[in-house]
Amino acid sequence: MPTNYDDIADQYKEAKYQLWRTHIERYTILNLVGDIANQTVVDLACGEGFYSRMLKRLGAVDVLGLDLSQGMIDLAKAEESREPLGIDFQVGDAREFQASEPFDFVFAAYLLNYASNFDELTEMCHAIFQSLKPGGRFLTVNNNPCDPVANFSIGKTYEYSKRLEGDLVEGAPIIWTFILPEGPLSITNYYISKERLEQALQEVGMRDIRWHPPQVSPEGQAEFGEAHWQPFLQSPPVAFIECFKA
Repeated sequence: MPTNYDDIADQYKEAKYQLWRTHIERYTILNLVGDIANQTVVDLACGEGFYSRMLKRLGAVDVLGLDLSQGMIDLAKAEESREPLGIDFQVGDAREFQASEPFDFVFAAYLLNYASNFDELTEMCHAIFQSLKPGGRFLTVNNNPCDPVANFSIGKTYEYSKRLEGDLVEGAPIIWTFILPEGPLSITNYYISKERLEQALQEVGMRDIRWHPPQVSPEGQAEFGEAHWQPFLQSPPVAFIECFKA
């Protein structure tokens, strides 16, 4: 059953600050984003605007954040009111997004893993392609389809868990549970293989697909040591993907 983010918006915002997400997810994304000074950016599935605000602070000239959840967008607009950066936040379905003007850069944290079948995935990829200028770049982080089910239990070290419902077939639910101070938070992703992800991107016109390994921040290495992060790095639960509009 799809996750209703209106009901869990505050908890999901809190989950962004788990240590692995700070020292691996955010650090890796920062390195992959690179120089976006004066670029126009859309953040699809922006949630409460965590990465939208990061992208703006990195120098993007215009940032639009889009999310299906009104609750998430309410949080994003509240933060924008507290500390204005000039970001436009809108409620909308990424599969149906039609940009009035194409963007230099499309970002999406945990969007593609909400596609429960190949048709939904293709709709997302088509919207991404249509949103980009020629030569524009797409960067995303998602559930890693190459993470073996036998490895799901390693997440307990990092205060999360993954659980497969049923057999590992296209569209099978993968339940992420984040262990938070106020209690566990569960969300549903769906399994789509690496081959099908690449196929969908290629069919809509994206090229030069790159899968990037996660990196650990120097602060994370210093605080916890290399051995702490090795199980995560050996078979990462998340995947970082970059590609370009031909």
